[in-house]
Amino acid sequence: MTIQVLGSGCGRCEALHHIATAAVAELGLDARVENIHDYDEMARLGVMSTPALALDGRVLISGAVPSVTVVRRLLTASTG
Repeated sequence: MTIQVLGSGCGRCEALHHIATAAVAELGLDARVENIHDYDEMARLGVMSTPALALDGRVLISGAVPSVTVVRRLLTASTG
């Protein structure tokens, strides 16, 4: 499983990366959290507002920095 944080690398993007990493650790998931700074890739995924969070290429949230609790819920719902 790959979790992607999409954005320019700004402070909000870095915050989302830390939040996603914490959520993965709390859930005990076997997942890799990676940063995507490639604007072509963001456009391919349909991201119009950053930061965004995707799971295996499927965008879960865009344009916000959610809490760890929200990211945990999104990941739990998406991984079933």
